[in-house]
Amino acid sequence: MIAAPDGTPARRERTVAVIPCRNESRAIGTLVRALAASVSHVVVVDDGSVDGTGTVASEAGAWVVRHERSEGKGAALAAGWRRAAALGAEWVLMLDGDGQHAPTEAAGFLEAAREGVRLVVGNRMPESSKMPRVRRWTNRWMSRRISRMTGLTIPDSQCGYRLAHLPTLLALGLKTRHFEIESEMLVAFARAGHGIAFIPVSVRYGEEQSKISVWRDTWRWIRWRREERR
Repeated sequence: MIAAPDGTPARRERTVAVIPCRNESRAIGTLVRALAASVSHVVVVDDGSVDGTGTVASEAGAWVVRHERSEGKGAALAAGWRRAAALGAEWVLMLDGDGQHAPTEAAGFLEAAREGVRLVVGNRMPESSKMPRVRRWTNRWMSRRISRMTGLTIPDSQCGYRLAHLPTLLALGLKTRHFEIESEMLVAFARAGHGIAFIPVSVRYGEEQSKISVWRDTWRWIRWRREERR
């Protein structure tokens, strides 16, 4: 079971945070320290950083997995999941390393992971006016198509702030290595019949620079969708 039979939420001591990041030395230390109260361990996957991100994360108390060259968000997440499994995690909390996800909201994800729910996804759309316009439009366009693919109402398919039942996640055999991982994960959980919940999260955009290449990553997403529909 993914939660106790009485429906109690996911437990902090069996939850590991996984943060894929590249060149986020400015924000990663604060984020790692802030998560300490919500999870048992923090795993930072340093995806080819050249600014000392891994060192800052380690000094803040994180377990660090280092990629010498950037392998993509999907590949970084997969590496983090494997380390989380080695640490004995039952649940894995995923969030970005640039500070846009509020660590104070982590407890809400654990609370939402009650019996029958194996994936909890952040929903930014109640505050969508605070999102950069291109991200808001792209997210809505992609979310409509993921909704059609799954037969579910998916309000925010691209939010990286998530909590997943780790054994279930690993059993799905996700393959994408870049930003399309968020969509692949939703489709895989839905098609396998696993419960998915959405909870509202804050929209926080500051000085961080998105690692998404609009044209390249949109094309990767379209190519992935075509393969999924065959």
